[in-house]
Amino acid sequence: MKHLVCAAAAAAISLSVATGAKAEGANYILATASTGGTYYPVGVALSTLVKVKLEPSQKIGMSAISSAGSGENVRLIREGEAQFGIMQGLFGYYAATGTGPLEESGKQENLRSVTMLWQNVEHFVVAADAAPTGTIEDLVALKGEAMALGRQNSGTIGSNATILSSFGVDIESDYELVFGGYGPSAEALQNGQVKGIGTPAGVPVGAISQLMAAAGDSVTLLNFTPEQAAQADGGRELWTPYTIAAGTYPGQAEDVQTIAQPNFLATSADLPDEHVYQITKTIYENLPFLNAIHPATKAMAIESAIAGLPLPLHPGAQRYYEEVGIEIPDRLKAQ
Repeated sequence: MKHLVCAAAAAAISLSVATGAKAEGANYILATASTGGTYYPVGVALSTLVKVKLEPSQKIGMSAISSAGSGENVRLIREGEAQFGIMQGLFGYYAATGTGPLEESGKQENLRSVTMLWQNVEHFVVAADAAPTGTIEDLVALKGEAMALGRQNSGTIGSNATILSSFGVDIESDYELVFGGYGPSAEALQNGQVKGIGTPAGVPVGAISQLMAAAGDSVTLLNFTPEQAAQADGGRELWTPYTIAAGTYPGQAEDVQTIAQPNFLATSADLPDEHVYQITKTIYENLPFLNAIHPATKAMAIESAIAGLPLPLHPGAQRYYEEVGIEIPDRLKAQ
């Protein structure tokens, strides 16, 4: 019911946006996710930044609302009930290709990327006695074993299923799945109830820190070779290599080479180029402001602004990135 109320509120506010976008200013809606996660407070941080820096001088405002998350945010933007949304990179890929849970909706031709926000870093951990290579191949080889890869119908289990499908694994039939959040999954591995877990999140992940501290040498955080990283991405240009620096987790003596997909800011192609340009510019000229509001934004840097983006850039965002010297690949240029 809460999400319906938020959507209705967004729809009402969008009436002013539809006319305001053609005028000098506009008030935009930013869809996030549930209030208990990271999307919502980061959305509040972004909307606060826009209000403080752009509303007084350029009449560009933004308000963050809670939603059911990435899938609903695609719909809210498509139907004009929100103009911006925070999404998991994989859902951006689904939207661009009309696949996965968005297959019935078809390709979302009107959806554009603005910036990568922070990365969901893949943490695959297995029992040390099942890790002869120390790479993702060890988890792939554990067919028939119990695995904790996320809650049912969660983005976590969806992204894990997609990665492992690239290695010929059908998690539903090849593993005995134990469903749970990050903490319970880590505890299940520590207690020997499962052989492996998959935990995509920003570094450091509290559940992984606790697991590594408690379990020590009895668990192994797995690497991806360059070839495995490319295989995991499967040509989507979504997952990119990521180094978890030595010492990030208790007992982690060496760097771990893994992969990460972006959580990113999406918008509608219909928005004025100048407005998206100003919002993008304001974000990157005020990163300390965002960092002070929410720590997840400390992962943001202009050097990684377009890393793994699944949708073409809005022309306004592209203009800013070109101004600061970022080379835009053809796949991210809107046609």
